[in-house]
Amino acid sequence: MSYLSQKHLLGIKNITKNDIELILSTAQNFKEVINRPIKKVPSLRDITVANLFFENSTRTRLSFELAQKRLSADVINFSASNSSVKKGETLVDTVNNILAMKVDMIVMRHSSPGAAIFLSKKVNAKIVNAGDGAHEHPTQALLDAFSINEKLGSIKDKKIVIVGDILHSRVALSNIFCLQKLGAKVKVCGPQTLIPKYITSLGVEVELDLKKALEWCDVANMLRIQLERQDIKFFPSLREYSMLYGLNKQILDNLGKKIVIMHPGPINRGVEITSDVADSNQSIILDQVENGVAVRMAVMYLLAGKQE
Repeated sequence: MSYLSQKHLLGIKNITKNDIELILSTAQNFKEVINRPIKKVPSLRDITVANLFFENSTRTRLSFELAQKRLSADVINFSASNSSVKKGETLVDTVNNILAMKVDMIVMRHSSPGAAIFLSKKVNAKIVNAGDGAHEHPTQALLDAFSINEKLGSIKDKKIVIVGDILHSRVALSNIFCLQKLGAKVKVCGPQTLIPKYITSLGVEVELDLKKALEWCDVANMLRIQLERQDIKFFPSLREYSMLYGLNKQILDNLGKKIVIMHPGPINRGVEITSDVADSNQSIILDQVENGVAVRMAVMYLLAGKQE
């Protein structure tokens, strides 16, 4: 088998185009597996994976857990809300205690940017970053790329706009790195207050007008407004935001072309996207969820096989 160039998956920024293509082609094989009557393969039998979630998550945690079980791994679930972290235990102590139980791989979500990178230097286990603060969310970017490729046949030269709260989004940053490595053109769109100053240094164009962005693009990835990460007000109200940057069926129908609609979830229906758009035949939101399991299976399978 082919191997990834990295021992861990900490972010898209530090993996190669070949790594991404290997993960996507491996995910294609696993997608066929999970659509069979018997959905399990013994690929990670005898491998123990710990899911460490220091931040709330439903979809990502369930997706990883299902992917691990489909690969026949042994799984430990750890939630910080009912753990010794509440008693003042450090991240490294928590993880070392878990590793003392002979764990091979850690899937971690943490509210601090760089937590997965920090951990990778301290412990001897494979680390998969399941989201670190507003920094990166690599498996989301990989499943988004897989879903675009599946829908459009390729990513190279496609025009993709990421709309919404770019400033607080780890999905946006990982998607930008991933799509650019695969040859796509990327724009971001949203209120000026939610567009980080550095974004143009990544080779990304900024468009403040939603209709212009939609007329340009082949794919629109609609992000959630991350109110839980906003300590000040970045716009007057959700109603005003949805009037300027919310996507509804009327806007979609007036474009005069079909574009693909994506959303990393969870959706705030009626804010960034209306129900009739989310549930329309242009939306691939549920495909993204299905593809997430296959992509996460591919990532863990390839990391488990990576030679030291």
